[in-house]
Amino acid sequence: MRSPGFPQRRLGGFGGLGDGAPPPVDLGLLLGVLFVTFSLQFFETTRGVLELLALSPAVLRGALWQLVTYPFVATPGSGFWFLLELLILYWFGRSVLSSLGRRRFWRLLLTSAGVAAVAAVAVEWIVLTIAPASLHLPFVAMLGQRIVLTVVIAAFATLHGEATILLLFVLPVRARWFLWLEILFAFVFFFLPYKDAAGLVGVCVAVFLTYASLMPGGPRRVLRSWRRRLEERILRARLDRMRRRRSFDVIDGGGDDRYIH
Repeated sequence: MRSPGFPQRRLGGFGGLGDGAPPPVDLGLLLGVLFVTFSLQFFETTRGVLELLALSPAVLRGALWQLVTYPFVATPGSGFWFLLELLILYWFGRSVLSSLGRRRFWRLLLTSAGVAAVAAVAVEWIVLTIAPASLHLPFVAMLGQRIVLTVVIAAFATLHGEATILLLFVLPVRARWFLWLEILFAFVFFFLPYKDAAGLVGVCVAVFLTYASLMPGGPRRVLRSWRRRLEERILRARLDRMRRRRSFDVIDGGGDDRYIH
């Protein structure tokens, strides 16, 4: 992988540094907490405690602490995929932590994950209000290591957009495209099979907020820029329609002949 503007170094398959240095303490702590919570979910005595900390519909009944604790409670499932997710998080996390520093890294992670959770809960409330008997699994796309991965990969894509990453270790892809690929993966792998509208919105919010927070001027400037571009496109479209109308105006030439301008 190559990152313009940085010294050429031997890098891992997804973006983590492969220089053999020990992992940063913060990243090792984060990976350790996720691994421990993943393991504890398979024991009856600890499963109930972790269920209180993971994001669930219980947050609508007052369990507001889940908005903060859920990124650190890993989702159960295949051990192979979980370990692969931790490995990817390690690769990307080292580069992002090195670029941002400890304070900005944690602020970005907690802010993006927290705002994403609030947005997802709002969507889940709307879904339950409109269709209370709907069959769906909420928040699957953003639980535990998934929301952490979403934020870290989005941060890497923003900071090193021109870097080349081997997707699935085979396909070379520009890092900036991972901003859209994360949303696509959430739609294909979680919204379609689980009808997880809340999780999809949470992923979209996390990706946008991470991207916008790392851009000059922050989210407000990004939103203003997008609004200005939208207004310019609307104005340009209106002007184009006006020109087309004028070009087809029929002008009476004083007789039966008509000329098109």
